[in-house]
Amino acid sequence: MKFSIERGALLKAVAQAQSVVERRNTIPILANVLIEAEGDTVQFRATDLDIEVVDRAPAKVERAGATTVSAVTLNEIVRKLPDGALVTLTENGQTGRLSIEAGRSNFSLATLPKEDFPVMASSEYAANFAAPAPVLRRLFDKSKFAISTEETRYYLNGVYMHVSDSDGRKVLRCVATDGHRLARIDADLPAGAEGMAGVIVPRKTVGELRKLLDDDDTQIAVSVSETKIRFATPAITLTSKVIDGTFPDYTRVIPAGNTRRLEVDAAEFARAVDRVATVSSERSRAVKLSIDEDRLVLSVNAPDSGAAEEELAVAYNDERLEIGFNAKYLLEIASQVERENAVFMFNTSGDPALVREGGDTSAVYVVMPMRV
Repeated sequence: MKFSIERGALLKAVAQAQSVVERRNTIPILANVLIEAEGDTVQFRATDLDIEVVDRAPAKVERAGATTVSAVTLNEIVRKLPDGALVTLTENGQTGRLSIEAGRSNFSLATLPKEDFPVMASSEYAANFAAPAPVLRRLFDKSKFAISTEETRYYLNGVYMHVSDSDGRKVLRCVATDGHRLARIDADLPAGAEGMAGVIVPRKTVGELRKLLDDDDTQIAVSVSETKIRFATPAITLTSKVIDGTFPDYTRVIPAGNTRRLEVDAAEFARAVDRVATVSSERSRAVKLSIDEDRLVLSVNAPDSGAAEEELAVAYNDERLEIGFNAKYLLEIASQVERENAVFMFNTSGDPALVREGGDTSAVYVVMPMRV
């Protein structure tokens, strides 16, 4: 195998592939990237047995072939090469080495047989549809902060993507929750997604997928089966197993009877929460919200380290209410609000609060209160 490739194209492809590779591996081949050169394209394939990413890049292929080499080492080498360099990769079958040449730099890396590399079995996908990158980016970006990290509740360790009803129409919906907060984000249902089975997309996959969604003009082809999900652009294909479990009935958690409405500037609110939480030494960092006629007082009282208070002008004309929340949860939700104002809907100090972005109902957040 021998091919030449521009350093920038090589770095992009290798960086995407190596991020899937687990650093601690009991199976040596899983630390490697499979390089396949044919025609005028080179494919870089990496897997951790749950996720597989295939990245394609244009190259000048002199001799077709395939080999595997350490993904992390290759990425480090390419990263340190000068910008705009032309990189030549040559595999020597006799020595079992891959040589990398760029200008005056020359590297030789050990390889492992391509036959040992595990390729994820292809699946029959029941639903196939395409969605613009910004739509998928919004669905996953706005929901992923609420993914649970508790291994025991493994079915909450991802984003539940499914078809649902909203205001009498079908929507593509992403939901994530850890039992303390919940995010529910809707988008128009793409053609072809109608019969899609609901799947739980794992946390690591959501992180890897984010790299595919940076280009606003890209259409992402999505394929879903009961056990796998695949996201593809012309250059990259990301295939992942989905979490084998049943996502709980989240609709029971979303309060329907909250009538006390508070409207506040989202950015101003986030900054104020951040400031008052500074004095709190505890891990929970509880912030108390005291709400009265068009006035919100945020306060923290930490006996060990001190107290803080800040007042904000808000739109509120209901009974006086005092309610406490984890500062981190409030900050995460406030940072999701893209519109100017966040709307909080409260019931009592012991009930979960509902948060929306202005009048937009396509993004809904729920946060559980704390005793303060």
